[in-house]
Amino acid sequence: MSEPGAGGGDPGGAATGGGSRSSVVAAGILLSRVMGLVRQRAVAHYLGTSPWADVFTFALRAPNALQNLLGEGTLSASFIPVYSRMLEEGRREDAGRLAGAVFGLLLALAAGLALIGVLLAEPIVTVLGSGFLEEGETAVDRFPLAVTAVRITFPMTGVLVLHAWALGVLNSHRRFFLPYVAPVLWNAAIIAFLVGVGTLLVAGEPGPGRLSEATLDRLLFAACLGALVGGFLQFLVQVPLVWRVVRGFRLSVSTRVEGVSRTLRAFGPIVAGRGVVQLGSYLDLWLATFLAEGAVSALGYAQVLYVLPISLFAMSVAAAELPELSRLADTDPEAGRRRVERSLRQIAFLVVPTAVGYLAFGYLLAGAVYRTGSFGAASTALVALLLAAYTLGLPASAASRLLQNAFFALGETRTPATVAAQRVFLAAGVAVPLMVVLDRVPLERLGLVPTGAAEAADLRLGALGLALGSAVGAWYEIVRLVRGLRRREAAVPLPGRALARMAGLAALAALPATLLWRLLPPLHPALLGLAVLGAFAALYLGGAALARFPEIEPWIGRLRRRGR
Repeated sequence: MSEPGAGGGDPGGAATGGGSRSSVVAAGILLSRVMGLVRQRAVAHYLGTSPWADVFTFALRAPNALQNLLGEGTLSASFIPVYSRMLEEGRREDAGRLAGAVFGLLLALAAGLALIGVLLAEPIVTVLGSGFLEEGETAVDRFPLAVTAVRITFPMTGVLVLHAWALGVLNSHRRFFLPYVAPVLWNAAIIAFLVGVGTLLVAGEPGPGRLSEATLDRLLFAACLGALVGGFLQFLVQVPLVWRVVRGFRLSVSTRVEGVSRTLRAFGPIVAGRGVVQLGSYLDLWLATFLAEGAVSALGYAQVLYVLPISLFAMSVAAAELPELSRLADTDPEAGRRRVERSLRQIAFLVVPTAVGYLAFGYLLAGAVYRTGSFGAASTALVALLLAAYTLGLPASAASRLLQNAFFALGETRTPATVAAQRVFLAAGVAVPLMVVLDRVPLERLGLVPTGAAEAADLRLGALGLALGSAVGAWYEIVRLVRGLRRREAAVPLPGRALARMAGLAALAALPATLLWRLLPPLHPALLGLAVLGAFAALYLGGAALARFPEIEPWIGRLRRRGR
């Protein structure tokens, strides 16, 4: 089948319907996120919320932040609109030359930054992990561990940026599944290295939670090496398909290739905006290193769960819609506005019950995913508290992904960047005083774990301040983005009445699910979580079908089509 409006055939292209595209993206993201949860469970099993888990979380955050700065979000906003319009005009050869020039420029930039990261690992840890220098009387010195871990993981930065380039190309050709499922290989490599080394080393140890420091060091570095290998696999698996769909590809670093200057003009403000967001991410990481041991890793565990619905339900829709919104921006702005409004409702239909579920069953979920080996009841309680705090801003964070793309499709990049900067400063202003006060409060004081439990002895609530600051910043951002679109006469009304119906139905579904939780006999945390959360999801979706929520119709339609 030909790719409609792409100026030529694209054999095997994905279906062009917005719902089917977002479903394909969501399917790819779901597989990669499920593998991400498996990865985090493996890390929790061997490292728990120990200093080694803190270091591993830190070692991944630094290069990932740089990848986010130069990668997927930035390229989606600057490269895809220009590249997609060339395809829409039938200029496949010109689009291929643009892809080659952008690839060359990114390759040079990413390689240089990755090399700097390896050579300057110690100063990087000194700046971003200042708290690791202030270990005081703690038994483990995290600073040298962090320096070695960063040296191992930082080269994957450049490869992940190239993955983002491949994602941009494939999305523009309506090839959505492969680029979003590719991170499965990254997660699988970390799991394989960690479990492989763990199986060899732990056999002679007393068991998880009582491993020697030498064994924990080796497990940490094995996981970091797996991340490096996985980064290469994640990019290389996409190369054959990119090679098939791109015509006229010529590797260069020239800024004179048509479309490069437009891409770079958009790239600058977006990098500035992303830079502010990554500054906020670095700031959170830096602040967390000053908190009690376990704060960095606990934040990482909570963030994996928090980001899951954003990736599945918001980023999947936003990623699928950006090429289409870019095509409609000049030809039919009103149709583009309607697409954004419809997509917001689709995101909310699944994000709102997820938020209710996280607040009601966060402890159950954290236990189901992470409770194993070195990760016990106290770690579960801390992660559940952090997840609840992040969840307060979940609906706003999810919606903001789509509204940012609405600005990018209109060629407006400065407003999202400015709002992002304001969000970071507001979140930090809320987080710092809360963090300082709460880090004096032991977790066991809340009565969620037995007093005197060994695992709870060093865990404190300081990280909760960072999560609450993030939630406040998320709501500020969505309010400002909505106002910004209104000023551009592209107002997108938030579906307030629909949101209330979704939240009410989710709350009703949570009541019998909670009763089921209380009535079930003691089960393995994973089985208990599957039973209760499965019942909650079934009750919500069943209720939405009976009440004929319009947002569920696309999902039912897809099931009917696949059942024929």
